[in-house]
Amino acid sequence: MENRSGMKVKIGSGQSEYHCFVPSPLPPTNPSLHYDDEMIFLISEANRYIGRLDEVTDTLISPSFFIYMYARKEAASSSQIEGTIATFSDLIKAEAGMSDEVPNDVKEIENYVKATRYGFKRLESLPLSLRFLKEIHLILMDGVRGEHKTPGEFRRSQNWIGGYSIHSASYIPPSLEYMNECLYRFESFLHEENRISPLVKAALIHSQFEMIHPFLDGNGRVGRLLIAFYLASKDILHKPTLYLSKFIKRHQQTYYNCLYNIQAKGDYESWIKFFLAGVIETSQEAVEIARKIVILKEEDLKKIHAMGRTSSNALIIYEGLFDNPSISIEETSNKLNISVATSGRLLERLCEEGILSNLDNRKRNKVFIYKKYIDIFSAE
Repeated sequence: MENRSGMKVKIGSGQSEYHCFVPSPLPPTNPSLHYDDEMIFLISEANRYIGRLDEVTDTLISPSFFIYMYARKEAASSSQIEGTIATFSDLIKAEAGMSDEVPNDVKEIENYVKATRYGFKRLESLPLSLRFLKEIHLILMDGVRGEHKTPGEFRRSQNWIGGYSIHSASYIPPSLEYMNECLYRFESFLHEENRISPLVKAALIHSQFEMIHPFLDGNGRVGRLLIAFYLASKDILHKPTLYLSKFIKRHQQTYYNCLYNIQAKGDYESWIKFFLAGVIETSQEAVEIARKIVILKEEDLKKIHAMGRTSSNALIIYEGLFDNPSISIEETSNKLNISVATSGRLLERLCEEGILSNLDNRKRNKVFIYKKYIDIFSAE
């Protein structure tokens, strides 16, 4: 069976026989992509909202603080799609040292944050490529589920999606003899200069990567990060502030249906429209988060400036909370070069002003968190 997205190929014989799917090279042909009025409208709206997102994050005093807090939220959402139970709040508690033991689920989210940071930095020296994706995969799989499934290397055996065996699988990616050629053509499309809208191309890249499924584990996480990395590499976003995992998690079955219909029917258009709707909705939510942060910061700065002699030290501590929304008495003492007692009084004062919260019951070296800031990102 063949359509414009690829064909099923028989592998093996007898009891070991199965049919894998070998995707066709991108972009789609026979026919080429159909840009109806809805598609054109969604492309226009998605570009408009991405531009607004860039504009709003530019107004933040320290946009990098927003960027990596937002990346933590994305990491939690993406990992939950793969069955991770840990939440965004669990990650924040672990980073704050409020958990005696970091669960393996939290480790998966931490790895996602590391991979995000690494990837955007790595793009400065290495183009988006197969090598780049293997480096990302190595970080994602370090010390978590799937760590023994050749982290940082493409698979050397057949995998499948759904079902307890290859014979009951819902989807079987290309076998090894086809996979390497598919990856070569995939990388060529990544670098190819063409007249396809970058947002449409991002959608095609993600779906093609998921159909190839080149790793034994972690393909979903790599594929979702690939969207953000591609848009950053094309300077569509000047800052890494667009992640679709929350949207995909919210519409998970529709997402799976769209990807299935590509290989089953050659229906790229429905997937692209779903993807563009996700870009619009995600951009709108990110803009709203950024605006809430600006308002929160304005309100808190008024309180700090009214604190009198302690306002200068309070301001130093406050600015750091946007990067790491938790701080201990000892950390405050070291940062400001003041006594532990003075540090404790300063943090308690910030609690009285409604800026910090003390959720840690330990008597020594209590941990204080910027709860209002965390709550902005925690809201569903």
